[in-house]
Amino acid sequence: MPSYKQLTAQLEKLHKEVAAAREKEVEQAIVEIKEKIAEYDITAEELGFTSAGAAATRKKTPLPARYANPKTGETWSGRGRAPSWLAGVKNRDRFLIQQ
Repeated sequence: MPSYKQLTAQLEKLHKEVAAAREKEVEQAIVEIKEKIAEYDITAEELGFTSAGAAATRKKTPLPARYANPKTGETWSGRGRAPSWLAGVKNRDRFLIQQ
């Protein structure tokens, strides 16, 4: 029966072989994919990839206010850090906006 050191050495060798085989197969797959893209004139959008410009122009819509300060009229959506007028309040129900 092989010793622990022998088995770990074999395992390390196998890990290196697996990494080398994966790298070789990935390179081949990339070549094949590039050939198909060129052959069929496929665009990034057709593959489901969005351009960086489109992602940058997308903006988050603001959330509706859930809490309101009755004295000043300030509102808070309930996300992020609580405003100073609401910080430390244990029961926020009295500040809820009725809908």
